[in-house]
Amino acid sequence: MRRRKVAYGIMMGVCLVLFVLAWTVVWRFSVPAAVVMAVVAMVIPPFAAIVANWNVDGRR
Repeated sequence: MRRRKVAYGIMMGVCLVLFVLAWTVVWRFSVPAAVVMAVVAMVIPPFAAIVANWNVDGRR
């Protein structure tokens, strides 16, 4: 469980960093690159949720 939480936190941290960098720094140099970064950041959360819930037993 701990490993999944760490993986989820890392993935969501990367997502946040990508969004922030894309729209504060990168857009000044290349708008298409900022859009690509934002799209990649939008794809990360569903995979982070899958990783966080991997092999979770429905019985509690």
